[in-house]
Amino acid sequence: MASNAAFFLAMQGQVLTRTFLAWELTHQEMSLAYINIAFAIPMLLFSLIGGAMSDRIERRKLIIIGQAIVMANECGVLILLLFDALEFWHIIIAGIVGGTVIPFIMPARTAIVYRVVGPTKLGNAMALSSGVMNLTRILGPAIMGFAISIYSTQGAYIIAVLLFFVSLLCMLRVSRDDISHTQNIKPPLSQDVIQGIHYIVKYRPLFICVLFGLLPMFLAMPFQNFMVVFADQVWQVGERGLGLMMGLSGLGGVIGSAWVAQRGERTDRTRLMIANSLMFGLLLIVFSLTQNFYYALIPLILANACASASQTLNNTTSQLLVDDAQRGRMSAFMMMAFGLTPLGVLPLAFLAERIGVQWATVSACAILVIVVVVFYLQSQTLKSLDQSVEKKLASQLD
Repeated sequence: MASNAAFFLAMQGQVLTRTFLAWELTHQEMSLAYINIAFAIPMLLFSLIGGAMSDRIERRKLIIIGQAIVMANECGVLILLLFDALEFWHIIIAGIVGGTVIPFIMPARTAIVYRVVGPTKLGNAMALSSGVMNLTRILGPAIMGFAISIYSTQGAYIIAVLLFFVSLLCMLRVSRDDISHTQNIKPPLSQDVIQGIHYIVKYRPLFICVLFGLLPMFLAMPFQNFMVVFADQVWQVGERGLGLMMGLSGLGGVIGSAWVAQRGERTDRTRLMIANSLMFGLLLIVFSLTQNFYYALIPLILANACASASQTLNNTTSQLLVDDAQRGRMSAFMMMAFGLTPLGVLPLAFLAERIGVQWATVSACAILVIVVVVFYLQSQTLKSLDQSVEKKLASQLD
């Protein structure tokens, strides 16, 4: 948990730092799309491979190697900053490296959580893990925003490198995660990837659950990358206002995760997942159209609480449905949600340059609400996800 906390604290904080750097260097909305596409495309390309790798090799080793590469990548950017040599294309390259490595780290982290707690406590464990991640969304931007305002971006990158180093040290103290289903003679990696795709597509409840979880991440969650534009052009509140918005977004996420955790292992997840997805879109519309900065923070907090609750419920349901031998590959599909979020920045940036960031966000959220309603009305599998989970747990106890 300490390794996760340090890692996500640095990663979430760097979202603010990279966004600030890109906007400072270009002052163009499309530049925010470019840095996110640079991260998204390799993430989508390598997610399935990373998931397959986490099902066939020792997961702790995979995480350690990946984190070392991420730390070296951030050190490279820091050196360029210290010598006043950083250019926009350097941020693009750093994004490509990060987007390539993260898909190998995250599925292994998710799979380790299940092995530690087991299926009976997975709901609370996922909620706790999600709570830690969302807490880092508060502290990360707050720390980096303070560092930028006091010590400039160099200070922010120094803090990030130190946090990545702490995360690496903590992971070195974790015991090995030997995979019981690993065979001495392994099939080709490509065969593992194909088997994972076939398993998820053929197992309809799992496929529908994962697909539904991708909708908010692609259609509406990219708005977070445009908070710098809201802060600069809509409310003129500067980097301190940007840090406040990102910090309160994380606070909303913590509230949503805590709410899911206090529910315990109750099985009525699907209805709440759908309701929270709808509320996420509607509250973001209110946020986008609110003229007063401080009033807009209220729907922002609530929207992120709903988004976190929906995603936590979706992740828990997916983890309960999947077979353990396929857990890493399924987690890779869920990782694609993180790839879709930055990829979704592209159409939002295109709209923002033409109709303004406020109406672009409103349009994306309206589409989300419509798609969620249609999905629910048309999919009987989505409506019966809770029953599918009960059957899966019953079969594991037999």
